[in-house]
Amino acid sequence: MKLAFFNDFRFGVVKGDNIVDVTAAVADVPHTGPGDLLSGIISRWDNLKGKIEAASAGAGVPLSSVRIRPPVPKPGNIVCMAVNYMENGTLPKKPQINAFHKAATAIIGPGDTMVLPDEPATIFEGEAEMALVISKRADNVKAADAKNYIFGYMNFIDGSARGLASAGFFAMKSRATFAPIGPFLVTADEVTDPQNLPVKLTVNGEVKQDFNTNDMAHDIARCIEWVSSVHVLEAGDILATGTNHRGLSSFMDGDKVTLEVQGLGKLEFNVKDDLKRTWSRETRQDRKEKGLEGPTNQLTGKYAAK
Repeated sequence: MKLAFFNDFRFGVVKGDNIVDVTAAVADVPHTGPGDLLSGIISRWDNLKGKIEAASAGAGVPLSSVRIRPPVPKPGNIVCMAVNYMENGTLPKKPQINAFHKAATAIIGPGDTMVLPDEPATIFEGEAEMALVISKRADNVKAADAKNYIFGYMNFIDGSARGLASAGFFAMKSRATFAPIGPFLVTADEVTDPQNLPVKLTVNGEVKQDFNTNDMAHDIARCIEWVSSVHVLEAGDILATGTNHRGLSSFMDGDKVTLEVQGLGKLEFNVKDDLKRTWSRETRQDRKEKGLEGPTNQLTGKYAAK
């Protein structure tokens, strides 16, 4: 099933170009908001699945007529794998497995706006990723059992403010609006091989990132095994699986960004920068081919080099 929240966080099932309101089918799940409603649904999925399927047989309305909201509105954890792709075979060896936390308050949904803060970052980027959502309490999970802990998958953007004087990932990654997700949460049974999915990100219609999840340095099972050995994951937590950095380029004011992982729908969102700063549109790969390292420098606006 493709699950989504819409309008004032009604709960729905997506059927083709329509969405069916199944909020009544989950009304008995204890919750104070959409975040713990979703985690409660996931925790009770075995009992609720049939009821939700039956309710989804009803009449729907066009997706174009509703506002789709973030499918995982307030997870307990967002864990992002760091440097988890072999960059199309250009890395000489597998990088050390590593991850970082991202603030749950960074989440926005389709059609929303990533806002670039007034900070002296050298560049703002958004990394195309496939994320998985945990199905049940995961503590020291073995890789062989990892698939039993996956509820579903979705598109995920890891926004970054690179080059800040503040050391570490906190200031870089956890800014408000820096985690666009959606549009749907696709249950695991609908994704035949999550380890072989094309991932494509476009900025204003131009393809920037185009890679496949089969290029992961540490596969999904290993990621779950390692993260759950560090801390417990709970139902509804997000684990983002990393990106291929070669296609990364600047996000700027007015950009229209689209991310599509095959089978997970299209996540579209906007970018706003009140300072109207500009950068070159060169990707990391473009610069490497020119013998240059790292992202491009800021060209104009506040904080540009004099």
